[in-house]
Amino acid sequence: MTDWLHIHRGEAPLVVAFPHGGTGLGGIEPRFASPWLAWRDADWWIAELYDFVRDLGVTTIATEVSRSVIDVNRDPSGVSLYPGMATTELCPTTTFDGEPLYRAFDPEEDEIDWRRRTFFDPYHAALRAELDRLRAIHPRVVLYDAHSIRSRIPRLFEGELPQFNLGTNSGATCDPALESALAEVCEQSGQTWIANGRFKGGWTTRHYGAPANGVHAVQMELAQRGYMDEPAVIDEANWPGQLHAAPAILPMLQALIAACLTFAEGTPA
Repeated sequence: MTDWLHIHRGEAPLVVAFPHGGTGLGGIEPRFASPWLAWRDADWWIAELYDFVRDLGVTTIATEVSRSVIDVNRDPSGVSLYPGMATTELCPTTTFDGEPLYRAFDPEEDEIDWRRRTFFDPYHAALRAELDRLRAIHPRVVLYDAHSIRSRIPRLFEGELPQFNLGTNSGATCDPALESALAEVCEQSGQTWIANGRFKGGWTTRHYGAPANGVHAVQMELAQRGYMDEPAVIDEANWPGQLHAAPAILPMLQALIAACLTFAEGTPA
């Protein structure tokens, strides 16, 4: 059963993926130290924020399963995407802040394998199927991996994260023209931004991005202050904050999606 996996199919040459918006604990809730810790690091309200893309004929793929159960944006082999830097594992054992996620044990190999087969593999099978479907009818397709994170997490990065964090694995996962178009939107926004800074693109971007084969992948990591209430200190009483009725960054997100579609619908060189 994959009732935790939501696919909305469109015909435009763009897939927007939401790998970290879920809060479901996959039937293993009692193992976690607390349910709140297990879903605290979600990409809050991310699918709601990008809801407008459906009206543009864009395909979306989202999982309801929390990244604390399994992170579908990590290398399934367990290899770190950011060697030498603090990060979380395929099946995380700590929160972003370093607190233990489990009461008395960490997931062992057989448990990790079960989670991979149950959640990771179906998610990526669906993502591959949608990219292949669209690639069969379009000369090129864009995969936009949509993320968000708290603005300040000292364990992961110094200071306040830029509002827009574009990742293309240092230019390897998409055509330079697409990266330039997205960077121009960020620059014109008047907000802080960076390309290939702390977040260069996770496993999804790196795995599917194949510009020579007509698939161009980018990751956009948003600082959550741009669209939701983000208290300086979070606790169970105030987190997650509310989604803003008219998010300040929504026009920029619309422009980013428009740039992806313009690129994908153009004539390949």
